[in-house]
Amino acid sequence: MISTGLIRDTYAASRILKFSTDSLFIHINYSHKIFDYIDNPNGFICNTMMRAYLQRNQPQNTIFLYKSMLKNNVCIDNYTFPLLVQASTVRLSEAEGKEFHNHVIKTGFGSDVYVKNTLINMYAVCRNLVDARKMFDESPVLDSVSWNSILAGYVQVGNVDEAKVIFDKMPMKNVIASNSMIVLLGRSGRMSEACQLFDEMMEKDVVSWTALISCYEQHGMYTQALDLFTQMCSNGISVDEVVAVSVLSACAHLLVVQTGESVHGLVIRVGFESYVNLQNALIHMYSTCGDVMAAQRLFYTSSHLDQISWNSMISGYLKCGSLEKARELFDSMAEKDAVSWTTMISGYAQHDHFSETLALFQEMLHEDNKPDETTLVSVLSACTHLSALDQGKWIHAYIRKNGLKVNSILGTTLVDMYMKCGCVENALEVFNGMEEKGVSSWNALILGLAMNGQVERSLDMFQKMKECGATPNEVTFVAVLGACRHMGLVDEGRSYFNAMTRHYNVEPNIKHYGCMVDLLARVGLLKEAETLIDSMPIAPDVATWGALLGACRKHGNSEMGERVGRKLLELQPDHDGFHVLLSNIYASKGNWDSVLDIRVAMTRQGVVKVPGCSMIEANGAVHEFLAGDKSHAQINEIEEMLAEMEKRLKVMGYAPGTDEVLLDIDEEEKESTLFRHSEKLAIAYGLIAIAPPTPIRIIKNLRICSDCHAAAKLISKAFDREIVVRDRHRFHHFKDGSCSCMEFW
Repeated sequence: MISTGLIRDTYAASRILKFSTDSLFIHINYSHKIFDYIDNPNGFICNTMMRAYLQRNQPQNTIFLYKSMLKNNVCIDNYTFPLLVQASTVRLSEAEGKEFHNHVIKTGFGSDVYVKNTLINMYAVCRNLVDARKMFDESPVLDSVSWNSILAGYVQVGNVDEAKVIFDKMPMKNVIASNSMIVLLGRSGRMSEACQLFDEMMEKDVVSWTALISCYEQHGMYTQALDLFTQMCSNGISVDEVVAVSVLSACAHLLVVQTGESVHGLVIRVGFESYVNLQNALIHMYSTCGDVMAAQRLFYTSSHLDQISWNSMISGYLKCGSLEKARELFDSMAEKDAVSWTTMISGYAQHDHFSETLALFQEMLHEDNKPDETTLVSVLSACTHLSALDQGKWIHAYIRKNGLKVNSILGTTLVDMYMKCGCVENALEVFNGMEEKGVSSWNALILGLAMNGQVERSLDMFQKMKECGATPNEVTFVAVLGACRHMGLVDEGRSYFNAMTRHYNVEPNIKHYGCMVDLLARVGLLKEAETLIDSMPIAPDVATWGALLGACRKHGNSEMGERVGRKLLELQPDHDGFHVLLSNIYASKGNWDSVLDIRVAMTRQGVVKVPGCSMIEANGAVHEFLAGDKSHAQINEIEEMLAEMEKRLKVMGYAPGTDEVLLDIDEEEKESTLFRHSEKLAIAYGLIAIAPPTPIRIIKNLRICSDCHAAAKLISKAFDREIVVRDRHRFHHFKDGSCSCMEFW
């Protein structure tokens, strides 16, 4: 055509251009060259080229060509403006769309239904439902495209009420409209209406089934999703990628790996197993259900992997406890995104690898990756368990500096961290500054105040919680009863315990009964505590019996203590604490033969007493001390400080409570043993390493003994230092020779 000159023939040129633009295997640049050969392109030729640009995702060239048409006075028709409006829609440029709307009115095409429909769609896609609805209402002729366009607009913005008005008025409800409504109703949580609409549909396509199954999955109705999928398959409906992903997610949540395997087989038969979204869904399903080997096979044999694939596999390893494999895969990633870092950091925290959690977080920051709220929750949790207050404060400062939103979860974690590090005022400052306060936020505050000895304030917060409209739950009452337990408030405890079912419809569980038994037993009401255990509607656990055993030891009721201790050893023969408590009860009576029997039984059953361990943070590092520990790098300085502590305490009249060392050894040896308890070693190191007035903060894995408690009070006065010890049950704030527990612990 070029060599013969026919390319200059308008009709002939229009046909070759139409063929070129309709053939997807021909590059758009080639079509553009044909267009350039045409001397005087008419409206049809220009529209053809504009449509080609639009189809090849080059909407800006569609608009450039229109400007050229205006410049060369090419005839504009009712096919031109829909293309231009569609180009504006693709670009989400409402301003451009309005300009073309003005041109439509000026050129007299405002009444053309095709033009009007594209304008309605443009305004709807750009979320301007006011102008979209105005055009819709003013249109003299409405066809199915008009109705579907305005409905799609309301669906997009989530306006259920207006969407229902339009849908109910539609003269012909087609499948597309019904599918859109199912998606909207499901997304809005109106599942019963979505199901009713689905059941009423005379004609359903694969999108109809997929829409409802996806809605079920997104709302946690996993069993219904699988039941509907089974019905879909039995009706001979072809499966697509979207529905397979939703169904595999439901299988993962229900832990039904056999059903997941069946879906996997179906996916292979249909032929889209290699789709990366499906690969990721399969990896997630297998790893969540515990079949990490199947997930691993998929991961290493797939030729289509993306970032989600890597993150899913790391998550799979972590869920199965394979931390080393997860870290190995993480380290081998060519590129790590925020999800990769968060997944690995959260995995360490969830598996109690708190030191690794903090180390990896520091590495994340060093690599210039910005943590999100989820990452920070895990890191703060690690700080809480390690009592790494300095690092926790640094993270709090990081949150403020970077303007991160302190949502309910992050705020609650901060409150919990400060409370468990003994910083009550910091915790209150965070709590009071939170815009969103969930029930868990109140629970953390109430429990934290009680643990720190501020029981009255804790119970006041419970009243304030109710006044603010927050409904107490099971955890709340564990915190409230715990507060009563910490100060021996028996009458108040009974009142709250009875109010649980009477006023709040909360059925007491084993933890609530455990709190009440501990409360009664601590104040010496041992018989009432045992009667409560016997009357429990649920089987008492070892912790409940253990609370009673500990109180028998404290109040010297050897007869009940022996009986309860024997029962506990039958229930849990491998528990070191119960052996030790029973042994101490025998020792307090001088029954050394029974003590020996207990120790022989412990050796025979391989029961090892957990050694006392105390942790202290100094200069950004966490130091651990075991009872009698001599391994610390500064042990010589610690020994000197221990000697100084002993010297000052003796001047103040301190006499070691050798009753705590229930061994058949002489008193001098008992005194020496007492002064090497882990908390005393930690206090000595704190006096060396932490400059005043910074408090010395210590975490103890066991309950602090009475001798260390008495010594800590005197040390706080002798050295004019505040000492905060968090033991297994509560906080002890030692200051000026007194403790926040008021001797009730």
